[in-house]
Amino acid sequence: MTSETRSGSISKTLPIHQLSVEAAFNDLDPREKLYAHHLAKAAWSGTRIIHRQVSPESSGIFDFIMRLYEACKNNYHGDWDALADACKVSHADVNAFLEYAATFLSNVGNYYGSGDQKFRPSLAKESLRGMAQISESANTILASIETPMFSSQPSSLGYPGVENQSCYYPGENDISPEEISLVSQYLEKHKILPENTRIHKAFVDGNCVYELLLASVEKNTGQEKVTKLPGSEASVRLVKGDHGDELSAICHSLKQAAQYTANSIQETFLDQYQRSLYTGNLEIYKESQKTWVQDTKPSVENIFGFVEPYRDPYGVRAEFEGLVAISDRKETQLLTKLVEESSKFIRRLPWATGTSENDGKGPFEKSLFEPPDFTSIHALAYCSSIIFPGINLPNYNDIRQQHGFKNVIIANRMNAESDETQVSPFVDASEAAAFQKHKYAAYYIWVVLHELLGHGTGKLMTEEDGETNFDIKSPPINPLDQRPIDSWYRSGQTWTGIFGDLATTVDECRAELVGAYLMDDVELLALFGFTSESEITAQDLTYNVYVQLGVDGLRGLQNYNIESGRWGQAHSRAHFATLKCLLADGKGFMRIDCNSAEDQITVHVDRSRIVSDGKPALERMLLRLHIYRSTADVKSCREYYEYLSRVDGAYMEWRRIVLAKKQPKWVFVQSNTFLEGEKVILKNYDATPQGIIQSWAERDL
Repeated sequence: MTSETRSGSISKTLPIHQLSVEAAFNDLDPREKLYAHHLAKAAWSGTRIIHRQVSPESSGIFDFIMRLYEACKNNYHGDWDALADACKVSHADVNAFLEYAATFLSNVGNYYGSGDQKFRPSLAKESLRGMAQISESANTILASIETPMFSSQPSSLGYPGVENQSCYYPGENDISPEEISLVSQYLEKHKILPENTRIHKAFVDGNCVYELLLASVEKNTGQEKVTKLPGSEASVRLVKGDHGDELSAICHSLKQAAQYTANSIQETFLDQYQRSLYTGNLEIYKESQKTWVQDTKPSVENIFGFVEPYRDPYGVRAEFEGLVAISDRKETQLLTKLVEESSKFIRRLPWATGTSENDGKGPFEKSLFEPPDFTSIHALAYCSSIIFPGINLPNYNDIRQQHGFKNVIIANRMNAESDETQVSPFVDASEAAAFQKHKYAAYYIWVVLHELLGHGTGKLMTEEDGETNFDIKSPPINPLDQRPIDSWYRSGQTWTGIFGDLATTVDECRAELVGAYLMDDVELLALFGFTSESEITAQDLTYNVYVQLGVDGLRGLQNYNIESGRWGQAHSRAHFATLKCLLADGKGFMRIDCNSAEDQITVHVDRSRIVSDGKPALERMLLRLHIYRSTADVKSCREYYEYLSRVDGAYMEWRRIVLAKKQPKWVFVQSNTFLEGEKVILKNYDATPQGIIQSWAERDL
C-alpha cells in the first residue's frame, strides 16, 4: 500500500519496518527504564499536536481508526476478517482500510511526512460506511471526516489555497504569503521566536486581526492588548493556550521522568522543558537546549519541542517532535573516532582549502570546533511525521556556535536501508545487485558526515548590538568574487528569518553536499574499515554515493507539485538541485538515459571521472551555498538555488516516469512500555498493519 496512484489514493504493497529496541532496552537498569518509560509517555502525548499541525481532519481520522479498532477488538476479538463478514464488506476492502490506517498512523496525519502529499483510502466510501456501522461513535466521526478524508484537494501542504493547505495558518479566511511575511517581520522586530506559533486570520467588527496562537499550557487572562501592525490597518493579538491539553499531559510525564534522572543536568533541562511548555516562552526552551547539549552520551537520549520547520511554507514555524532513544555503546565508539578526527576533515572542505587563517579552517568556519556528542541510538518512542535516520540539534545557530550541538544516528531506522528487496528502478540492471549490496554502508557514512560535518560546520557572520564576530575594518574576502564581504546578519536577524522558505532546503542541501564531497577521502573511509583491500572497497562506496546522488535527484521529482510550482519536501528539492548541478557542471561524468516509450530512466556515472569532474562540480555548488548562508546573501542564493531547482522542459518528462515508477514509502511499527508496579515492561508488535494499529491504540491517546 503506501505506493500512491495518480489520483492520490493508496495501492497495496506496504513495506513495514520494525524499530526493534528490545536488546538495547534490556541493557538498561531499572531506574533508566523508568526514566525512558515516562519520557516515552511524554513523547506520544504530542501526537494530537502534530495532527492539529497537519490538517483539520487528522484528529478525527485518528479517532475513527481507534473507535473502529476498539469495536473490532470487543465484538470480534480483533479478527478483522470476522468484521468484514459481519459488515458484508470484502476482505480486500478491509485490508485496504488497514493499510490506509497504518500509513496514517506512521505519518501522524493524512499527508506523507516525506513529500507533504495527501494520501487517501483506496476503498469505496460505501465500504467504509459499512465497516463504521459496528460502532456508533465511529459512525458519527466518519460523517464529519468522510469528505476531507476522500477528497483529492487540497492535494499537498503549502500556502493556503484550493490545492494546498497549512494548519500553521488555520481558519476559514485564507492568508497570503505577504500577510504571513508582514506578521513574521513584526515578530522578528520584537524578538518573538515563531517556532511554537500559528497565525489565525480573523475579523473583529470588520477589522482584520492576526491572532498569534502560542503553544502553551497557560491561557489568556483576557487582558492581552491588540497591537497595530506598522504600515497596515490590521492588528496582532496574542492568544495563549494552543495545544494546551496535550502540553499539560507532556509536562505531567516529564515531571514523572524527573524522579529517575541520572544527573543534575537532566533534572535541569526537564524542568526547563516544563517551564517553556507551560508558558510558551521559547527563551526558556533555548536555555534547555544549552543544558541538553551538556548531557553527553546518556544511556537514554531525548528530543522534545517544536523542532523542525520543514512543513511551514514560510519556513519558520516548527512541528512538534518527541524522541526517546537508548544508546548503542559499541556503535557510538566508532562514531567517536570520527569526532576526534573531525577538525582534520573540516580543513579539507572548500572554504578552508588554501588558507592558513583560523588554524587552516578559514574565516567562514568557527574558530573552535568543539567535538560534539555523537551517539548511535535505538528509538524507543519516535513521535514525528518523519522517522529521520540522523539528527543534528539544536537548530538555533547562536547556541550551536557558542555552546555546541549533538548528533545522533537512529540505528534501528538506518537498518531499513539494508533491505535488499528495495531495489531502485533508476539503477542500471547490470549494477542493481552491487548497488544494493553497497548501499547501506555508503548511506550510513554519508548520513554520519551529513550530520556531523554538514550541519555541524559553518560560521554565520553576525552583528549584535554593534559588535561583529569578524573584523569589520578588514572583512573576510568572499571566495566567490574575491572582494570583502558586504552583507551579514544584522541585530535580531536569524538564518531562518532572512532566508525564509529557502532556509531548510538550502541547509539540507549544504549538509548533503558536505557528506558527498568527503566520500572519496580514503583516510576518512578507513576509519570505518573500508579500504582498497576490504570486501566492499572505499572506491565502491564513493561510486555508490554518486549514483545515489543521481537516484535521489530523480526520486525527488515525485515531491514537486506542477500545479503550484512548489516543492513538497526540503530534502527532495535539495536532491534535485544537486542532480541538476552535476549534469550541468560535471562535464558529462554523469548522464541520465530516458526512454519515454518504455517509461524507463537510468542513472549512469563514469567511475573513472568522479574525482576529476564530479567532485569539482560538488565543490563549486557547496562553496556557493556555504558563502551565501554565511554572509546572509539571500538574493544571490535565491537566484542560484531557484534556477537549480526549477522543473521544466525534459525534467517534466522525467517526473512523469518517476511517478510511474514510484516505490512505496516505509511505514514503521514501534514498541510500547507499560508499568507493572515499579517494573517497566516492553511490548513489541507484529510488523503488519494490524500491529501498527494495535500499538497506537495501546498508547491510550
